[in-house]
Amino acid sequence: MPVSRSLTAPALLLAALVTILLWWFPNRQQAGDVPMVADRFNSVSFAPFREGHSPLRNTFPTAGQVDEDIRLIAPRVRAIRSYASIEGSYDVAEIAGRHGVKMWKGAWLGRDLRQNDREIEALIATANRHPDVVERVVVGNEVLLRRDLPVEELARQLDRVKAAVRQPVTYADVWEFWAQFPELAKHVDIVTIHILPYWEDEPLGVDVAMAHVRDVYRRMKAMFPDKPIAIGEIGWPSAGRWREGAIPSRVEQAVFLRRFIQLSQEEGFDYNFIEAFDQVWKYRNEGTVGAAWGLWTADREPKFDLSGPVRENPWWAWYAGAALLLGGAMFAAAMRAWPAAALWKLALLAAALGNGLAYAFCGGWPYAFDEHLKLAFAVNILGQSLLAALLLRRVGQRLTGSPVEPARNGAQASTNLRSIFRGRFRWRDWRAFAFEDLLFLFTVTAAVLQMMLLFDPRYRDFPFPTFAVPLVAVIARALLGDLPRRGGGWAEWLAGGVLLGCAIASAVVEGPHNLQAMGWSACAIGLALPPLLRVRPFSREVVPAARARTESAAPVA
Repeated sequence: MPVSRSLTAPALLLAALVTILLWWFPNRQQAGDVPMVADRFNSVSFAPFREGHSPLRNTFPTAGQVDEDIRLIAPRVRAIRSYASIEGSYDVAEIAGRHGVKMWKGAWLGRDLRQNDREIEALIATANRHPDVVERVVVGNEVLLRRDLPVEELARQLDRVKAAVRQPVTYADVWEFWAQFPELAKHVDIVTIHILPYWEDEPLGVDVAMAHVRDVYRRMKAMFPDKPIAIGEIGWPSAGRWREGAIPSRVEQAVFLRRFIQLSQEEGFDYNFIEAFDQVWKYRNEGTVGAAWGLWTADREPKFDLSGPVRENPWWAWYAGAALLLGGAMFAAAMRAWPAAALWKLALLAAALGNGLAYAFCGGWPYAFDEHLKLAFAVNILGQSLLAALLLRRVGQRLTGSPVEPARNGAQASTNLRSIFRGRFRWRDWRAFAFEDLLFLFTVTAAVLQMMLLFDPRYRDFPFPTFAVPLVAVIARALLGDLPRRGGGWAEWLAGGVLLGCAIASAVVEGPHNLQAMGWSACAIGLALPPLLRVRPFSREVVPAARARTESAAPVA
């Protein structure tokens, strides 16, 4: 038996073990030693919007759905906080009262003064209609942070509400703005502050967040000794981009929640946790992280048990199984097409591609929040699937000594792409150029996204899943010595240069504490190197050969 054949079975076993380990390790049980000292929250932010609902588009749930939501969370919460008084055809206070839940009733204030007046009138009416349910009223949320109103107008509205209701009146904003506008305290009965360590100007990780919360609370107590202090928003996201050492994840969210509840009992906090349910509509303003602050998912499933161990991805075994099935199917197809190849190499490549496609789905589909993102995901996963098949074909050809398609450059790929959009593209012999052109298209896409990450990074995720298969392709080609040299031009300079330069700049901006950013920058640099290898300086005598190769691979258009 040839040596290469004898390595096939060990390679398959190794690939299976590595696949299981890669999916299990980040999703192993964690945080089981962090205790939960309460089974009921003081208050949670409550917005009943489900998938397809959005206050930005005035699409609201039904009264029945709101009732279902409050019934679901009632055993876990003493009170809920709402942010607006005019929304939907339902009365949240009336429904909450039926389930024995108190309310921090809010009015949404913005730049439209007439709408503000309508909100205030609705707030006053609700507070007076349900005095046993509404325990305080919140006039405005982060109005000063958004710079929607001057502090004088906000104070006027606060005084107006105080004169019309019996409940304590408050205004809620990030704690720094209370420190900036302390004069507002004389217009409220309670100073309501927001403390969100993830969103601080200097982001803080969960390990140091409690010390920060305690310090801020005590600072506010010292600044406003005659006023009760309430924490109107405190919480942690379960998904999204890292901000320095602040890591959004289910495990980190569970740890933050448990540690904060313990701290709140020690300090006697009056608090509201953000938030009850993931709000899908928030991704438009805040990216993935904005839609991931809920204790329950948008499908009304709890993200984790209040006590005990937590898994980052409870469905990891399904993804591992999908990776094994995809890898096995690709290896079976490759073995049938190229039985004379070094099958152990094809086995490892197929396993890598199976994991790449499973990861692309895992990191893409759950965060495709609307029809546009779903379409983008579908295009990307189809493109990665095609690239995986073409890569497997190319590697099989090289391992068996079969002829492979000649190298193509970015200018030719760009010409083909333009011809597709113009409807002048002929698909005959598409295999002759599909692999190189598709891989270059992924490189261009990476360059565009990397520019966005550099110049507008706050709410953008690092796109690992979008380029899982292209990264496998670059690594496989490098190991096989299949990365073309020379023959490139302006297109390679543009795509590779922009991607490389922006990746390095982004790494500097994000800083070494953001390991997720460092990891993506390394991946982006890896994607940038193949096109740049094609335009490295070369001697004059190789120019004719390079030109001949380029001309022999003219685009089919």
